[in-house]
This record gives sequence, structure tokens and C-alpha cells, in this order.
Amino acid sequence: MYGIRVRDHIMIAHSFQGEVFGPAQRLHGATYVVDVEFRREALDADNLVVDIGLAGQALRQVLDALDYRNLDELPELTGQNTTTEFLARHIFDAMARRIAEGELGTAAMALPGMRVELAESHRAWAFFEGPLPEAV
Repeated sequence: MYGIRVRDHIMIAHSFQGEVFGPAQRLHGATYVVDVEFRREALDADNLVVDIGLAGQALRQVLDALDYRNLDELPELTGQNTTTEFLARHIFDAMARRIAEGELGTAAMALPGMRVELAESHRAWAFFEGPLPEAV
């Protein structure tokens, strides 16, 4: 299995709803290191898993919608507890759309899956991993 990983980071503010979150119900900040991993059994015609430059650009564009923002104020996230796990899936879905639209090149459309991991600190992180829809 071949794989590559691209990394970036975001700084956000948010709050949570529900007693289970204790003091995190109040507005607080977080900095996440965000890794997106792509894997495939065989390299494409150019001997790539995916174009690492395009993958990094796409990740930055996805993260720009969240970076230095209060997630409680974003219409698409209204009413959501934007936990680390939730954000991993949110970023996964945004990256999957960019792959499907061809932003990472046509060979990337054949990637079987992807993993998005967010690290809150050196001690805690969460991820979402799943298949990518087959290109039409």
C-alpha cells in the first residue's frame, strides 16, 4: 500500500451545548494540526498516490473556511457541537467534494479512501476515515 499525507493547521473558537461538555460549554479556542492521508494499492500513471502539491492547496482552501473563525457563527455549522470528531468528518466531506470535482487531478478520482485526523495536542486527537465515492 502506498500513501501520502499532507498537513496544515487551523485556529478556531467554539462552544458546546450539553452538560457532558462541562466548562467547554463556554466559548473557548482550539488549535488543530490537520492531517489528510491518501492511500492506494498501486501508483497512478505518473507514479503518484496523488499530487501532493494539489492536495496541500485543496486542504488549505478547505481550512480557510474555518481558520480564525468562531464556528458557532458559521451558518453551515449552526446547532452542531463542533467536536474534534465532527470537524474531522466535516473536513473529510469538503476534501471528498474537491476530489470529485477534479481539483486534485483526474487520477485522484480513483482513490479508494481517505483519512482526516485532527490533533488538539500531543495527547489527544480524533479522525474520520472512509471510502471515497467512485468517479462517474
